[in-house]
Amino acid sequence: MNRLASKVAVVTGASLGIGRACAERLAQQGAAVALFDVLDEAGSELADRLTTEGHLAAYWHVDVSDEIQVRDALQSVAARFGALHVLVNNAGISGVAKPTHEVTEQEWDRVQAVNVKGVFFCTKHAIPLLRRAGGGSIVNLSSIAGLVGTAGVAPYHASKGAVRLMTKNDAVSYAADRIRVNSVHPGYIWTPMVEQHLRTTSVDFESARREAAALHPLGCMGEPDDVAWAVVYLASDEARFVTGIELVVDGGYVAR
Repeated sequence: MNRLASKVAVVTGASLGIGRACAERLAQQGAAVALFDVLDEAGSELADRLTTEGHLAAYWHVDVSDEIQVRDALQSVAARFGALHVLVNNAGISGVAKPTHEVTEQEWDRVQAVNVKGVFFCTKHAIPLLRRAGGGSIVNLSSIAGLVGTAGVAPYHASKGAVRLMTKNDAVSYAADRIRVNSVHPGYIWTPMVEQHLRTTSVDFESARREAAALHPLGCMGEPDDVAWAVVYLASDEARFVTGIELVVDGGYVAR
């Protein structure tokens, strides 16, 4: 229950899905948790519930594609909780499901703005705070789509591949500051984003759900908690000698 005692963590995209599970598990392991999202009702509800349960938690409205919002919110977190030790770059969108030649510039740019620039802005403005704390951990949520190809989601693939290599660059760049940077690569995790993707790309939703589950050798999709526990590990001092890795949480998807 105290794997993250005395640490302050920021989770982006914390209102739903994987981000919500990460925020819950980080708080339960002793961290003070700052929730960043644009879904204010769900984010505020989660912060209130965690506080009622006895955890330190607060919600900030942050669009991670807006550098000024990111900068100001991170500074506010450090002022409120006294430091920053962990950044979980989880916020992301799937974007359109189209063949590459049909994707518009606006559709492409929107995915990169959230999934790539969001990680860049958060990392950029977290580094001085992590240095001030004497080090820390950045966990970037990439995807199996950052490791292998599927079809029809070029903007998403490009963004998650970028996050994978940004992670390695920053792991090397900030190792001397004792700032560890790692990426997590989920397979299909049953979240609102995956549900929406399956509903918009299939005629028979239930068949699509079964087929997506069957892509994993373990025979099922994962749950948000499966990813959250991986994030807890990378955020904790248990992973003090771990940086620059790709932690794959995918039920065997990429092992085939």
